[in-house]
Amino acid sequence: MASNRAGRLIKQTTGYSAFIPAPLPPNPPINLTGKLMQLLSAADMALGRLDGAGAVLPNPDLFVAMYVRQEAVYSSQIEGTQSTLDDVLQFESGAHNEQPKDIEEVVNYIRAMNYGLQRLTEFPISLRVIREIHERLMLGVRGNNKQPGEFRKSQNWIGGTTIATASFIPPPVHEMTIALRNLEDFIHSDTDLPPLIHCGILHAQFETIHPFLDGNGRVGRLLITFMLCQKQILHLPLLYLSHFFKKHRSLYYEKLTNIRVNGDWEGWLEFFLEGVSEVSKEAASTAKLILDLQEQHRRQIRSEISGATNGMVLLDFLFKNPIITVRMAEQHLNCAYVTASKLIEQFVELGLLRETTGTKRNRRFRYEPYLQIFARND
Repeated sequence: MASNRAGRLIKQTTGYSAFIPAPLPPNPPINLTGKLMQLLSAADMALGRLDGAGAVLPNPDLFVAMYVRQEAVYSSQIEGTQSTLDDVLQFESGAHNEQPKDIEEVVNYIRAMNYGLQRLTEFPISLRVIREIHERLMLGVRGNNKQPGEFRKSQNWIGGTTIATASFIPPPVHEMTIALRNLEDFIHSDTDLPPLIHCGILHAQFETIHPFLDGNGRVGRLLITFMLCQKQILHLPLLYLSHFFKKHRSLYYEKLTNIRVNGDWEGWLEFFLEGVSEVSKEAASTAKLILDLQEQHRRQIRSEISGATNGMVLLDFLFKNPIITVRMAEQHLNCAYVTASKLIEQFVELGLLRETTGTKRNRRFRYEPYLQIFARND
């Protein structure tokens, strides 16, 4: 080890060496000068613009659902799943038999994210809440036999088929428990660290502690968004870094490793802040495109569709459920099936919806212009 700033490798009685993380905050303190300070300023500005863009969205909850789904897809893909955003939307519209086997992992991520966001309205982030989120993440999917909702009671490792060939061995259970208590204290501490620096350190330390037998990466990425919302840096959960981490996966792991090997917290935080800036700008651009699209399609509905009131209600529904069936529209509008079918056909004629099945029965329709906005960065 070139530095003990982030922790130490300690040889265990069974022969392997495990990493014991140092308490937070880092010591010596984070050097908030030069490039790191410039990146922090840029990230704060980009995040502020994103928060402002979210504030002007009408019915913002309609759009948050799509951001949550997209984050679930990217974060799960980092762990090896193949499901796409389109797969998730197809699954939700009822086309179960067309979905990849790992779709439930992504759906669980969405449930865990939504549960955590709701939980934050009544209870701050804590070890208890982290366990609850993990339980919902792992329930009934790959890894559900690895103590969902419980911190591990045995040693785990990263990389390699056995602990002898592992690339990284997190702290043993006793030291893990101590590190988790320190992590919880750090979450609630009245630190003078800037909020984004606080979030970046939290994520990296959680990944180093690796307190679950499975699902650590996904929970750690969720914690970033939860912390930003808890600190009221974001009033809507619109920032998700999994797309950035997925795009730069090798560098992501390299920066985390350099913390442990060289105590290089600053290098990791520079990478983290670059991600915050990039993703914030992308999300703000997406929010602007969504707002423009909604205004354009509202004008079209008012001027070209009979029964414009139902048309407006259906349009709002599409922003949350962009793949629908006539039956879904019928139930949401509380109208006759024929009425819903006619309205959807009018949407198709205007180019708002596209029929995807090519059949006369069980047809599904895509809100294509909206979905193309979210496909821009794939």
